[in-house]
Amino acid sequence: MLRVDRWLAKERIGLSRNRLQALIEDGRVCVNGRAVGKSYKLAPGDRVTLEVPDRRRSRLVAEPMPLTIVFEDDDVLVLDKPAGLVVHPGAGVSTGTLVHALLHHAPAIAAVGGEGRPGIVHRLDRDTTGLMVVAKSEPAFLALVEALRQRDVRRTYRAIVWGDPGPEEGVIDLPLGRDPRNRTRMAVVRGGGRDAVTRWRVLERYGPASLLELGLETGRTHQIRVHLAALRMPVMGDPAYGGRVRKSLSLRPAERSLADALLRGLARQALHAVRLEFEHPVSGERLAFESPIPEDFTRALELLRAFPDSQR
Repeated sequence: MLRVDRWLAKERIGLSRNRLQALIEDGRVCVNGRAVGKSYKLAPGDRVTLEVPDRRRSRLVAEPMPLTIVFEDDDVLVLDKPAGLVVHPGAGVSTGTLVHALLHHAPAIAAVGGEGRPGIVHRLDRDTTGLMVVAKSEPAFLALVEALRQRDVRRTYRAIVWGDPGPEEGVIDLPLGRDPRNRTRMAVVRGGGRDAVTRWRVLERYGPASLLELGLETGRTHQIRVHLAALRMPVMGDPAYGGRVRKSLSLRPAERSLADALLRGLARQALHAVRLEFEHPVSGERLAFESPIPEDFTRALELLRAFPDSQR
């Protein structure tokens, strides 16, 4: 006997696993006329019905907002997200998100992907800048979600971190889950977490800080920020994971002055999605995009490069 969620996934009915799970949780999957949970085991002769609401009638209201679009066709849209923009509605945020702007720019996105986050294939944190791909059609959405699951989408980041990692490069392989002491944060967990892998290499060293290039093999919430904080190298300016608080007594006077100047110029974490590469979900063409480093990030680098201990 097969669980109903796995049976639906095998039937290839054009919906993502996440979408199917949401429909089951909403009571829209019935077996023999009765709503069932995802773990319900089917028996021979069972009649399964699935109700898929028309999400073109989304309760989300389109809002006109400027978007920096790098590439767009009928199936995908690649944009350069600014700091301060939340990707989709969530706790405490019901308007002014990227999703609201996308619905104004391309209304048909309302029928693509997950409810409440139409078109969204992957996310960037509110104050992380850089490249994102959005699906404009359901086939593109399903293909991109699968490409992410298969780790065929390459996402490269730059981050300024406190400290010096020592080696030239490395891999962080630590499972992540909700922080049991603060449910709005993520944490490295020893039991029950989801696998998370981040690759890093040093681009420049500045004494009290370093510039890293990072690659994601998985895409967990706050993954880079939590992984680097776990190595005692928090992303500079990160208010949630130790990037704004420094043990000043452990710094030399000149380093303390530099740290103060850096944090005055950084109102957010110094994390930028600099490169995005994926196979077009319809044409099969390999696409690659790069995003320039934002001004606040660049100013921080200029201060660090002028520091006497800088090694470039």
